[in-house]
Amino acid sequence: MSQVILAARNRANAGSGAARQIRRQGRIPAVLYGRSGKALSIDLDALEFVNSVKHISESTIVKVDVDGKPYDAFVKDTQRNILDGNILHVDFYEVESGVALRAHVSIHIHGNPIGVREGGILEFPLHEIEVECLPKDLPERIDVDVSGLKVNQSLHVRDLQLAEGIRVISGVDQVVALVKFAKAETASATADEAAAAGPAAAPAAAEGEAKAKE
Repeated sequence: MSQVILAARNRANAGSGAARQIRRQGRIPAVLYGRSGKALSIDLDALEFVNSVKHISESTIVKVDVDGKPYDAFVKDTQRNILDGNILHVDFYEVESGVALRAHVSIHIHGNPIGVREGGILEFPLHEIEVECLPKDLPERIDVDVSGLKVNQSLHVRDLQLAEGIRVISGVDQVVALVKFAKAETASATADEAAAAGPAAAPAAAEGEAKAKE
């Protein structure tokens, strides 16, 4: 996927009144936060932004061209109108080439596990992990093939196949996906319930017999 490029311009006026005027022009007020802590007020075309970022994730680096000066950045936050869903404001966070960064990368699983075909249930408890790497090495997402998972097998963070230069920050023992045998669990639960009820049922029956003799 080619890098998303967003054309922006410097925004001189701040405040809610200026922001409303910008929105009436079909643009979105935004702030580009630099790594040094400086913030640059900008605005960009609303339609272009919406169409360009439909399929990007939180770990996708976009290029923001501010009056001809390019910045590589993440889309860190978008504020929306709760009534119509229109975007009111965008926050970008600049990344610096050659400097390692930390980011959360989403996990996407695919494939039909062997264990599911045998009657098991696939569970997917972990949806993202935190990694550290150079901006050029940051993946937009991590694809995981779970086709080989059998019943009672699991896939952990340590099993993920990541490119060289990517260091995992998240706990390596976290479970990404697993297949559980639902039928076995149900049968086991039923047996446990019967065993638990057995000792309690016996005194009750004996008490009933005693009352009958009386």
